[in-house]
Amino acid sequence: MRWGTVLAEEQDLLSVAQIRRVKAVLALGGVPRDDHADGVQQVRLRLIERLARGAEAPRDLGAWAVAVASNYAVDWHRGRNRQERVSERLKTMGAWRETVPGPEDELLTLAVAEGLDALPALQRQVLILRYYADLTVPRIAEVLAIPAGTVKSRLHAAVRAMRERLEADAVVER
Repeated sequence: MRWGTVLAEEQDLLSVAQIRRVKAVLALGGVPRDDHADGVQQVRLRLIERLARGAEAPRDLGAWAVAVASNYAVDWHRGRNRQERVSERLKTMGAWRETVPGPEDELLTLAVAEGLDALPALQRQVLILRYYADLTVPRIAEVLAIPAGTVKSRLHAAVRAMRERLEADAVVER
């Protein structure tokens, strides 16, 4: 199967039996039924990407599709757990703000927003992905298609610049 034939036969990428196996793996992996169609589409997308790179079709397409579906299930749970952690942080922050109301909260929020705006775009990008989206350094490197060392150095520079700005503005103590 080559790239040209893939586009013409998009519906035929996976057989009905292979699609059922993928959905079964997703169900066993704890992915809600509403997200099964997305999982099947991800398997198809990975196959199209593989063929577009010039690689041959997997020897055992069914086994390959099941492995991709299993990875999708793991990623689905990681994303859900990440979202739960972010929600928990926001709830905690909300509870803190309710117990400690004051203009200093608004000042800090404003100072952080201005500090983010003042950062170079590449530093702001990694800072937001790390601390707001709660992504790990390896995941940020993967998403941005850059080495992990580059992510670390940009993150270090961004945190240092933010700290210096907040200290200079007397929003946080040295």
